Amino acid sequence: MTREAHTPAPVPDDPTRSGPQLLADNLAENPDRVFIEYKDDGTWRPVTLAEFDRQVRAVAKGLVVSGINVGDRVAIMSRNRYEWTLLDFAVWAAGGVGVPVYETSSAEQVRWICADAGVRLALVETPDHAGTVGQVRDDLPGLVEVLAIDDGAVGTLVARGQDLDDAEVNRRAGLAQADTLATVIYTSGTTGRPKGVELTHGNLVTHAYNGARGPMRVVFDTDPTDPQPRTVLFMPLAHVFARYVQMVTLVGRGVLAHCPDTRHLLDDLAAVRPSYILAVPRVFEKVYNSADQKAASGAKRRIFRWSAKVAITYSRALDTKRGPSPALRAAHQLADRLVYRKVRTAFGGQLAYAISGGAPLGERLGHYFRSVGVTIMEGYGLTETMAPTSVNPPGLTKVGTVGPAFPGTWVRVDDDGEIWVKGPHVFRGYRNEVEATREALVDGWFATGDLGSLDDDGYLSITGRKKEIIVTASGKNVAPALLEDRLRGHPLVSQVVVVGDQRPFVAALVTLDREMLPGWLSSHGLPPMDVTVAACHPRVLAALDAAVTRTNEVVSRAESIRKITVLDTDFTEANGYLTPSTKVKRALVLRDFAAQVDALYVDTRPAETDTADDDPEPVDPGA
Repeated sequence: MTREAHTPAPVPDDPTRSGPQLLADNLAENPDRVFIEYKDDGTWRPVTLAEFDRQVRAVAKGLVVSGINVGDRVAIMSRNRYEWTLLDFAVWAAGGVGVPVYETSSAEQVRWICADAGVRLALVETPDHAGTVGQVRDDLPGLVEVLAIDDGAVGTLVARGQDLDDAEVNRRAGLAQADTLATVIYTSGTTGRPKGVELTHGNLVTHAYNGARGPMRVVFDTDPTDPQPRTVLFMPLAHVFARYVQMVTLVGRGVLAHCPDTRHLLDDLAAVRPSYILAVPRVFEKVYNSADQKAASGAKRRIFRWSAKVAITYSRALDTKRGPSPALRAAHQLADRLVYRKVRTAFGGQLAYAISGGAPLGERLGHYFRSVGVTIMEGYGLTETMAPTSVNPPGLTKVGTVGPAFPGTWVRVDDDGEIWVKGPHVFRGYRNEVEATREALVDGWFATGDLGSLDDDGYLSITGRKKEIIVTASGKNVAPALLEDRLRGHPLVSQVVVVGDQRPFVAALVTLDREMLPGWLSSHGLPPMDVTVAACHPRVLAALDAAVTRTNEVVSRAESIRKITVLDTDFTEANGYLTPSTKVKRALVLRDFAAQVDALYVDTRPAETDTADDDPEPVDPGA
C-alpha cells in the first residue's frame, strides 16, 4: 500500500532567492560577523562577511574580464579550502554556473564532466591538477583557460578585474533568480558515466532556509551572548552534502572552517572546537573503533566495553515509556566520567550535533553516540535532492530511521517499496539526458531508486537500492545494504560486498582495514603482519566469523550471510572500486572478483541452500 508523508516548510518560497542575494542579505544584517575561518601557517584567521563580499566581487570582476558570460560553466577542482568557497560565490556573482570536480578525478573523468557540462574555465588547486586537465585539453575545444590556485589564480583574477566597474557585477548578480541554474553536480555513479544533476539557486537557498529554520534550528538559534555555531567541513565540497552545509551555515549565521586534509582532522577539530559537523557513517565507525583500540587490553578494554554496553542500553531505554532505571542512570554517569568525555574531546570538546548521511549509520552507533553526548541527526538524501530529504530532528529522534520528511518535502513509498520525493529542493533534470530526466521526474515527483518504508509517525527507513536487490536461487529478495553496513562496523573490516544473486545462499566479499589492523593485532596478542597474511590468519577469520554471526541477528536465515571470503586487497578510490563519495562500485567488483565469488559456492552442501519458506522472524537486536 502506498504511503505518503509531508512536513510543511517553515519559510515561504521566494522567486528572488539566490546565492548572491543570500550573501547580500547577510552582509546588510551584520557586515562584521565572521563567516569563515581559514588556516594560514598554522594560525586560524577569521574572515568577516564584509571582507568575504569584497573578495567575491573582486574575483567576480576578474571572471567577467576573462570572458565568463551569464550562464557559462566554470569548473572548480580542489580540496576543501577557503578559495573553494570564495570561487563558488564569485562564479555566481559573475552570472556563471559552478561545476565541482573531485580533486582525485582522473583525466578521463575530467574530460567527460567538462565536455558534458560545456565548461569554459577550469579553476584547479595545483599544477598537477592543471596537468590532469591538460591531458584532455585537445578534447575540450570550449575550455579557454585553466588557472591553478597554488599558482596565484585568485590574485590573477583580481588583477584582471581591477578596472571593471562594480555595476557590471551588481547587474549580473541581480539576474539570478530561484529558477536560475546555479550548479551542475555530477553524481559519482557506481555504474556507468556520471550524470550531471542540474540544481537551481532556489534548490540550494530555499533548502538551506528550510534546514536552518527547521531541524537544524537547535544548532543555529543560540543566545546572542553565546559564541557563533561553528563547523569543520572535511567532506569534499564537490559533494552535494558539503555544498549544502556551506549554504546552511551562511543562512544560520554560523562559522565555516575548511579541513583540506583529513590526516589533520583531529588537530583541526581541537583548534576550531566545532559545535556541529557533518560526516558519513564511516567517520563515526572510525572514532568508535579507534577509541576501542586505544583502550588496549586488560582493565581499560573491559571498562571501554562496559561503557559501550551502558551507552547503548541507556539510549535504548530513553525510547521507552519508563526510561532508564536509577541504576542505569548511575552507571551512565560513571561511564561519562571514565570514558564518554574523552570521546567528546576527540571531536573538540564542544560538539553537540552531528549530521550523518550517505549511508545508514546503524542502530548501535546511533545509540552509542547519543549516550556519549553527541546527537547524530541521521538523514537521507541524494544529489538530486540537494542532500537531505529526510532527517531525524533533535529531541524527536528515532534511532534506526532517517527521520520524517525534511521541511517543505513530500515523501511517498509506493507499492513496490520505492521512495519518491517532491519539494523545492528537487533538481530540475539531468544535463543532456532527456530520457533519464523523463524517467526520474514524474508529475513533480522524483523516483529515487531507493527502497524504504514509512511508519505511522511518518518516519522513513531505508532498506536498500532497487537496482541492488539480490534475488537468491530460491526467490528470496535480499537488500544487501543492511548486512553490509552492520558488518562494516567491525574494526577489522574496511569494505563489504554482499553477493548471492541467483545463488543458493547469501555470501560476502570482505576487505581488511589497513589502518585498524595493526592495533587490532597488538591488542589481541598477535605479531604484526601484512594484509595478505592477515586475510588467512585463523584468529582474524574467527573474529570475522563472529562479526558475521552478530550481523545476521537482524535478518532471517534466508537473508543471512553464510560464507565470506577475505580479499588481500581493499576497495579504494585509487584503484577504481570506490566512488569519490566512498560508495562501492558493485558491478565492477563483481566483474573483477568473479572467480572469488564463484569459489564461495563450490562444493556447497545441500543443507546450506535456502528454500522460499525458510524465513523466520528477524531477531530483535535490542532483545
